[in-house]
Amino acid sequence: MRKAKPKKRYILPDPKFNDTLVTKFVNCLMFDGKKSIAYNIFYDAVEKVESKVGENGLEVWKKALNNIAPSVEVKSRRVGGATFQVPMEVRPERKMALGIKWMINYARKRGEKTMMDRLAGEIIAAAKGEGAAVKKKDDTHRMAEANKAFSHFRF
Repeated sequence: MRKAKPKKRYILPDPKFNDTLVTKFVNCLMFDGKKSIAYNIFYDAVEKVESKVGENGLEVWKKALNNIAPSVEVKSRRVGGATFQVPMEVRPERKMALGIKWMINYARKRGEKTMMDRLAGEIIAAAKGEGAAVKKKDDTHRMAEANKAFSHFRF
């Protein structure tokens, strides 16, 4: 067990929308420290979403993230030699972190030509409540529901 809790790092808001959640997303999207490229990808994707859907792109992105973020997940817990999948509530910070990770991972696996197109496609799909990232959330919820019998092993 660690001695002290690590200090919370505060993230500066992004230059265009003045939102810290955008900065977190861009930090996860970034490869090899190329933050300006990551910002360009994100901003272009949001613009593309805006032109396709006809609503505010940032709002659509936030709605998509909320559709992806899980509220329960399963964690492994060993009890007397057996390992149980115990359903647990997800903390709000972890909820957003998982949503961001899943959106980026499934956007990278899409078939479009550029990352901007892939990300825009994933945002639009998630905002509608479909797409691979939303499926991942549903699978996580289903797994937690199936293992509800072990919820008394919570720690």
